[in-house]
Amino acid sequence: MKRKLFLAGLSALLLGSCHHGGHWTFNEVLVINSQHIMRVLTVENPEDSLFLRRKADIIPHKDLTSPVYKHLVQGMLATVTSPEQNGVGIAGPQIGISRRIVAVQRFDKPDTPFEVYPNIRITAHRGPKVAGREGCLSVPGRKGQVLRYQDIDIQYTSPRTLKDTSERVQGFTAVIFQHECDHLDGVIYTDKLLDE
Repeated sequence: MKRKLFLAGLSALLLGSCHHGGHWTFNEVLVINSQHIMRVLTVENPEDSLFLRRKADIIPHKDLTSPVYKHLVQGMLATVTSPEQNGVGIAGPQIGISRRIVAVQRFDKPDTPFEVYPNIRITAHRGPKVAGREGCLSVPGRKGQVLRYQDIDIQYTSPRTLKDTSERVQGFTAVIFQHECDHLDGVIYTDKLLDE
């Protein structure tokens, strides 16, 4: 019975995606619809490690209005905020979706909400890099010092308007964005560790 419900839900997601001119792959839909809290890929698993090194693709604008995208956002937020992870950010590749999407906790906003940014990229940075301690959900049990800018500009697609939006971000939140955007280019923070 559970399998029939799962397959019915998967079919509905695929049909919904196709109806909106979707470009989600079958495997992406399987991953997104498989569980509310998604499995986080880690460098300890050889297959995961190879996947984490891939450069992520953009999400076509039409796909940002699909049911699959809504499920992806819900899954990313549920995963990063789960007691098992308790993170401050997560990128699509970390949950097996090689797309340019990140969820980031906005420590620079009241109530420090988590927000999701599709097709994100860093377009500018100002000032010197500053060393700070980082960890990563995909590198369990390890932390280290990394140099990051404290003042950046980001650009992403607004799912509401389907237009590119730019924003200036500063402080610790800027560091989180840089860490997560690195994942979209196949870079892991351990690649940038300072000698300790």
